[in-house]
Amino acid sequence: MIKIATWNVNSIRTRHDAVLIWLRKHEPDLLCLQETKVEDSKFPMDQFRSAGYEPVVAGQKSYNGVAMLSRQPISDVRIGFPDLPLDEQKRLMAATIDGIRVINVYMPNGQFVGSPKFIYKLGFIARLRTYLDQCHRPEEPIVLVGDFNVAPEPIDVYDPKEWEGEVLFHPEARAALAHLKSWGLEDLFRRHHTEGGAYSWWDYRIGAFRRNLGLRIDHIWATPSVAARCRACEIDKDPRAEERPSDHAPVVALIE
Repeated sequence: MIKIATWNVNSIRTRHDAVLIWLRKHEPDLLCLQETKVEDSKFPMDQFRSAGYEPVVAGQKSYNGVAMLSRQPISDVRIGFPDLPLDEQKRLMAATIDGIRVINVYMPNGQFVGSPKFIYKLGFIARLRTYLDQCHRPEEPIVLVGDFNVAPEPIDVYDPKEWEGEVLFHPEARAALAHLKSWGLEDLFRRHHTEGGAYSWWDYRIGAFRRNLGLRIDHIWATPSVAARCRACEIDKDPRAEERPSDHAPVVALIE
């Protein structure tokens, strides 16, 4: 059994203690982080090594950044899209653990609809689909995790009418994400949960977490061979209720 988790920590330097506490409590084999917001030289490597996790990092100052913390041997680490010059925005990392190729992604937010950042967001999702087309096959054991910055369906949004047309629930972004998924991926959370009201992100404002006014934008998707072995997938809301939390909650999948 392997436990894989994903968490947008919204600054690892601010929340490394919270992450260490969470690791001790849940003991995942692999924790994928997004929005680490720190250069590689300043990532708290020693603290995680002392906790039994080997960090693999790809960061930049103040923005973006992805990392993997693994208790098991991790191999064939790749940063960014292989067919393009290394993007200065650190948003993509892939590695193999226990025979599974794990792709950790921090998709762009998009700022506002029609902005250059929104166009970049749509292009990034399209590039990710091209990456899968060129480098992998759906028959392979692959897990795609991360902050996708898109709620796929109305059930993933507390008020779909209010959010329709916004960057996190825009029809174009949802269509791009659906095209990515159609490559051969399954949403592991939805494999086990069909009900609404389950979210992974809540705005810091308007008492959104207390009122459960959230969106489900953090995901763990997998190819069929891995999805068939998934025994559970949950959103852990507890860290969001702590002091000075990330605005995202961890998502955890248990794969046999």
